[in-house]
Amino acid sequence: MPRVVDLFCGCGGLSLGFQNAGFHMVRAFDHWDKAVNVYNANLKGHEAEIKDVYDLTVDYIKRFAPDIVIGGPPCQDYSSAGQQDETKGRADLTLRYAELVCGVGVKWFVMENVDRILKSETLYKAINQFEKAGYGLTGVVLDASKCGVPQKRKRFFLIGELGGRNGFLENSLLQDQKKKSMTIRDYLGDEFGIEYYYRHPRSYARRGIFSIDEPSPTVRGVNRPVPNTYKIHSGDATDDLSKVRSLTTLERARIQTFPRDYIFQGNKTDLEQMIGNAVPVELASYVGRHLMGYINGD
Repeated sequence: MPRVVDLFCGCGGLSLGFQNAGFHMVRAFDHWDKAVNVYNANLKGHEAEIKDVYDLTVDYIKRFAPDIVIGGPPCQDYSSAGQQDETKGRADLTLRYAELVCGVGVKWFVMENVDRILKSETLYKAINQFEKAGYGLTGVVLDASKCGVPQKRKRFFLIGELGGRNGFLENSLLQDQKKKSMTIRDYLGDEFGIEYYYRHPRSYARRGIFSIDEPSPTVRGVNRPVPNTYKIHSGDATDDLSKVRSLTTLERARIQTFPRDYIFQGNKTDLEQMIGNAVPVELASYVGRHLMGYINGD
């Protein structure tokens, strides 16, 4: 069973998905203590440590004898929800991730980020590091709603195999996506007890009311009630606000495909942020299953 270390583990979405896909998690790291506490309350048999990646050393990671390093370096410098400014410093964490992977020399790695990273200079600097270290690379953008998640969330995955060929997993990952997007009702049935819900738009030029018979828009770290001044948008799923409410924090975690019994502890602001930052569990599992199939020669 391949041994996995997770950098930037957050509250555990990527780790849980890989664990569900048959990988053996042996260690995880994140600098945010609140997220690490949630991780450790749920994922057993190994530990997540509170540690900044700049304090991590190659030798320390090697102690856990990983076959694979996974991780989603912070995306705020690339994200449409952020400032899209690579000079802010968080983009450098992508390069630190590459530095640690190449230093440890694991057989495989999986890096996740927003699809906007494809427009960044930082990604191509990281790719250059990986190629110099001898990794064959697969880079794909996956639509979570076609990979078992009831959410329109496009994410970029860069997957490497030491000594492998470029594109080794591309066809498998792309061709196995479903033709039709998964809706909230498809995944959760009537669990929420509503037909419509409010998701705060980035601007009031956009719709804010959605139906459970469509995939959710991207779950972000912001969750607000329906404003008293909200004006119905032409794209809204209903114009009857009496039928509409915001989703709860735990309902948003369900859309991120965390299991119903996943323990979230902490204040609402922190929980909304860590849930919005998380890799959807089923998206991680989708990638993990395809990588496991490749490793096993399926």
